[in-house]
Amino acid sequence: MTADVTCYHCGLPVPDNTDFQVAVLGQRRRMCCHGCQAVAESIVQNGLEGYYEHRTELPQTAEELVPDELRQLELYDHPEVQKSFVHDESGELLEASLILEDITCAACIWLNERHLQQLDGVVMASINYSSHRARVRWDDKKIRLSQILAEIRKLGYHAHPFSAQQQQEVREHQRRQDFRRLAIAGLSAGQVMMVAVAFYAGPAQGLEPATAQLLRWFSLIMTMPAMLYSAWPFYQAAWRSIRRGHVGMDVPISLGLITGFIGSVWVTLHGDGIVYYDTLTMLIFFLLATRYLERHAREKSIEAAENLHRLIPPMATRLDENQQPQIVPLHDLQVGDTLLVKPGETIAGDGTVLQGISQVDESLLTGESRPVPKSLGDHVYAGSINYESPLQVQVGGVGEQTVIAGIARLLDRAQAEKPRLARVADIVAVYFTTILLVAVVVIGLVWWWIAPERCFEIILAVLVVSCPCALSLAAPAAFAAAGSHLVGRGVLLTRGHALESLAQVRHIVFDKTGTLTMGRPRITAVLPYGDAQREDVLRLAASLEQSSEHPLARSFTEMVNTAQRLPVLDAGNQPGKGISGEINGERYYIGNAALNTNVTYPEPPVLPPGSSLVWLSNPRRVLAAFVLADAMRPGVGQLMASLKERQIMVSILSGDRASSVQHFADVAGITSWKSDLTPEGKLAALREMQQQGNVVAMVGDGINDAPVLAGAQVSFAMGNGTQMARASGDIILLGENLQEIDHAIATGRFTVSVVRQNFTWALIYNAVALPFAAAGLIAPWMAAIGMSVSSLIVILNSLRLR
Repeated sequence: MTADVTCYHCGLPVPDNTDFQVAVLGQRRRMCCHGCQAVAESIVQNGLEGYYEHRTELPQTAEELVPDELRQLELYDHPEVQKSFVHDESGELLEASLILEDITCAACIWLNERHLQQLDGVVMASINYSSHRARVRWDDKKIRLSQILAEIRKLGYHAHPFSAQQQQEVREHQRRQDFRRLAIAGLSAGQVMMVAVAFYAGPAQGLEPATAQLLRWFSLIMTMPAMLYSAWPFYQAAWRSIRRGHVGMDVPISLGLITGFIGSVWVTLHGDGIVYYDTLTMLIFFLLATRYLERHAREKSIEAAENLHRLIPPMATRLDENQQPQIVPLHDLQVGDTLLVKPGETIAGDGTVLQGISQVDESLLTGESRPVPKSLGDHVYAGSINYESPLQVQVGGVGEQTVIAGIARLLDRAQAEKPRLARVADIVAVYFTTILLVAVVVIGLVWWWIAPERCFEIILAVLVVSCPCALSLAAPAAFAAAGSHLVGRGVLLTRGHALESLAQVRHIVFDKTGTLTMGRPRITAVLPYGDAQREDVLRLAASLEQSSEHPLARSFTEMVNTAQRLPVLDAGNQPGKGISGEINGERYYIGNAALNTNVTYPEPPVLPPGSSLVWLSNPRRVLAAFVLADAMRPGVGQLMASLKERQIMVSILSGDRASSVQHFADVAGITSWKSDLTPEGKLAALREMQQQGNVVAMVGDGINDAPVLAGAQVSFAMGNGTQMARASGDIILLGENLQEIDHAIATGRFTVSVVRQNFTWALIYNAVALPFAAAGLIAPWMAAIGMSVSSLIVILNSLRLR
């Protein structure tokens, strides 16, 4: 042993002939073993070196070798802890919703996203600038959640699992802190400006040098709180940007503040010259005021999205095995539990009604104001409110498995994905800031040669007046406000490009069943063939259709209750054709004639306009034909008239028979339509339209619509459609009102118009202000006001979209 050398981490003697070292607090420190070396490296790599500075004694046990902060992060790896905020993606990938603290600008978002995406095992990391919420998807076999949180901590930010209540608490804390910094900056600016009046009037009123020097020192003292406390977030953000080699908008701000302050302190110490304490405090005050208003506007823009998370109650009434009610916390609910939902209460989980008849308010989910009737077998969703009488609900999904959680994930994805205009603005802002810093050096050298006494003043004015705050806010503020507006109307944007693409749409393609029609056709005739009986063929058909999500399936399952249906083996769905399965040892087919080509089909009956024909057969013969009819959705005619006014072409692409498609096309006033299309045929027809140079939007709801929804430049999925269709859609209509499609297009066009107005204003302002500041025609205090007003104009213009 080396008696005089102890382990820097645990304090035990360092054995001879070992060389375990870690760089801690700027020095190489010796460790006694691999374990201490690994723990010390973890502490250093996670930015927790302060542990060594502040510890008062050495750890006595192995448990104490790791700081509490790291151990707390490891708790988030526990499956029970993750249940409330982690979503299981396909059994292989995990996805978590996190809150990020200390985010100040778009550069912070870029820094975190880029760093996390470089980690081995992290598949996706996207951060919503408006809500500071992060969506992170990772492979748990390669990286743990605690490691991801530690990597964020290493960058200087704090992340923790999202909860609506916690987010509100964080937001309130941030708001109080922002207001405190703003108040201190305002007090400093007020005091310093009063002294500045004496400097401005001094030459005319005979201000004595000794008095002037005393006022300089007073101004310095009053400036210190604003410089050291109120402006601290600017310095932090600038330092993070510089460390990562990324020039953010806080870099020129910090340079301006530090340059002006150092120059003013120099003048104060030497007792002669111009000081800029008034300009510095005004700049800090106006910057903080602008950011305070911007944060408030941003929070307003995401209120509709946040309301989704506040819908779920923290407690629920669960029935035990003796059917006795007991109040339990939300995280104790399990799939299969039975809930008692009294009138006026909010449903805590997705599920199926076991007992009771009532009306349920789903307006905050769908945008529809009318209550929805619910009875035995109907689905209910977490966050909806029971109105009339008690319901017993069997839980089918809780936490991250509910429909409302899925909507929230889609909303987060849309807000985190940056539209093209926003990405362009970020790139322009980075280049502009870099060019600005180069220009400051050149301008400073020129003025040092021409008039050294004005050099600090000019550099300060140029740095302040040209900060690209307004440019960076131009697109995010507008898109956030528009997204919030549409969510409130039951239109959910799930992709970042959706609004921008909507503004360019010139052709809309509709599916028919479940889109233009109600999607709930009814069986109007049952035609058995041979010795088949009506009840038998209905039972076979309902048994086959019970595994299908197609809108036609419900028409059969509603005719036969669950107890009478037969078990089906080896069920298979062929999109665009139908379903086959084995019942009691025999294969059966239900769908169109293309599904079973081994039998001879009888002459089809004459169908009423708008009706469809479904065949039931086995491998030997046709057993029955079913005639189904659907109804047009309300408001279709109104929608078509609105689209025609906007000079948007409309077409129908459907897999139904020509007679049915033509009937509905004639009723809706649509002249362009195609029928009997497979999913591949729909996609080919869409590609043909796109080749003509049109930006095409697709509206659909079924499994066979998924390829064409994904292939369109922008797509609408009906909220009551299949899960696959919703996953493929860029926009989800949560309600039944098709008029929202026209409103979404109008909002998209208005949004792009507002973004362009913001860009134009920001670029014109910087193009005009920079030369004037460089020429010495704008004083630093005027630059501070101009920059703040420029950002405020952008924010107020964007709020028109709400």
